[in-house]
Amino acid sequence: MKRVLMSLSILCLCMVFVLTPFADEKLKAAFVYVGPIGDGGWTYAHNDGRKALEKMGVQTAYVESVPEGAEAERIITRFAAEGYDVVFTTSYGYMDATIEVARKFPEIIFGHCSGSKRAKNVFTYFGRMYQPKYLAGIIAGKMTKTGKIGFVAPHPISEVIRHINAFTLGARSVNPSAAVHIVWTGAWFDPGKEKEAAVALMDAGCDIIATGADSPASMQAAEKRGFYSFGYDSDGRAFAPKSFLTAPIWDWSVIYNDIIGKLKEGFTDWENLDYWDGLESGIVRLAPLSHLVPEDVRKLIDARTEKLKKDDNIFVGPIKDQSGAIKVEEGVKLTDKELLNMMWFVEGVVGTIPK
Repeated sequence: MKRVLMSLSILCLCMVFVLTPFADEKLKAAFVYVGPIGDGGWTYAHNDGRKALEKMGVQTAYVESVPEGAEAERIITRFAAEGYDVVFTTSYGYMDATIEVARKFPEIIFGHCSGSKRAKNVFTYFGRMYQPKYLAGIIAGKMTKTGKIGFVAPHPISEVIRHINAFTLGARSVNPSAAVHIVWTGAWFDPGKEKEAAVALMDAGCDIIATGADSPASMQAAEKRGFYSFGYDSDGRAFAPKSFLTAPIWDWSVIYNDIIGKLKEGFTDWENLDYWDGLESGIVRLAPLSHLVPEDVRKLIDARTEKLKKDDNIFVGPIKDQSGAIKVEEGVKLTDKELLNMMWFVEGVVGTIPK
């Protein structure tokens, strides 16, 4: 009987181990960053998420300013070879490298940010950033005096196009004649080019500057000229306190904490895991509005935020494209697939999409 009981005890312990393989181990998570952690934007926000994991007892490591391509594959491979339980690759341009390394290390879990390719050990994660971008657009539409709003755009990919369109739809929902002017930098993080783009937009008559790039350079350029601006990725008001209105920001800890929980629970369906949540989840939101935003605009944003949490109706027709032609028929809502592959501008955007 003692042997039977002992065998049952061993069996139970084995079952617990199978179901929660990391329950009593210290998990290790690695991060591959496209920019420096001090960029005040994209990478800074991801690094805050990494720090949140350390507070949970997770051992972490990172490499910053990793170029997309061969160098990214080398760094991802290094982390996998060192036995990290999960490797987060935080740029769209890391997609193919992530998939390639994951194929060689089937026992390691990989998370790719903003991409579309998954595998048995690769999940994807992002958020509906277009929602807070839309809210920022409302603020811009209400506060512009010239009717011209500038947008510093990094790369011509669907993510950026989608955000510009949402921002423009927000602006024109309260100011139908507002126009959003675009200048491309061709880089996620290039403070010099971002500043030049902001200056060019202001020279063209734009009195509010928004950005999809990773540094606070455009905000600082706007402040120098006495104009309002929006940050992006993280709350960067300290960089331009006399210009900053708010910033559409990420809270990556929402996803990173959840992934650690899944690892501890023994989750296995990574290929079908794709985070794509909005304001209701906390992954995206607006930073607290600065004192420069009028009270009536604050109330409008509060009300619109609550509505969006319940009903994401930003991309619902009728929506016209730049030529004035109906692109989305009245009452029709764009699908997630259409949003994720968006490569056209809505009416009100001034600029072209580079090929």
